[in-house]
Amino acid sequence: MTKQFYSIKEEVRVVGFDDGPFKRGDTHVLVVGCVFRGGVFMDGVVSTTVEVDGLDSTDKLCELLLNLRFKDVRVVMLDGIAFGGFNVVDIKRLHEESGYPVIVVTRDMPDFDEIKNALKHTDDPSIRLKMMEDAGKPHFVKTKGEKGVYIQFVGLEKKDAEGIVSVCATRSLLPEAIRCAHLIGQGLALGQSRGSP
Repeated sequence: MTKQFYSIKEEVRVVGFDDGPFKRGDTHVLVVGCVFRGGVFMDGVVSTTVEVDGLDSTDKLCELLLNLRFKDVRVVMLDGIAFGGFNVVDIKRLHEESGYPVIVVTRDMPDFDEIKNALKHTDDPSIRLKMMEDAGKPHFVKTKGEKGVYIQFVGLEKKDAEGIVSVCATRSLLPEAIRCAHLIGQGLALGQSRGSP
């Protein structure tokens, strides 16, 4: 079901997820979610773990979201469609089972030919590819001047997805919930965050 947003408030509450870094040989990776009011205030942090190159990310996120104590979250955002390498999130199922609209955000247009080649080295490549294809075509959204990000979405209209991403991107091209989830994931895994998210 598509959620209608009659107006997008500057403090629309979202939760944004990103995975922490992992190294060869790791079986699991930390996934951090930051609950934000727009791009202004962080209200909370949630976390789970998923298998590296596994197929459990959709189930793990559904479980977390169904038990979320922040009851006025309106939208889920993901930093990319996969965590822990190629543990692809089925965003349609995530939306249907959790009830939340989902927006996938990436800095660059995904290179689907490169992704298809990489998927050949995983178990069940056809399942992962189908979930990626079912997420739909990425759309460019301006968040800072002429610069921006690419989004895929389910459960809300394109204009609403674009508006929410723009409202939430106050400090960088990325929505704050995702940017902070990235920083926290790195800090917990490495002792301190690195680079510019």
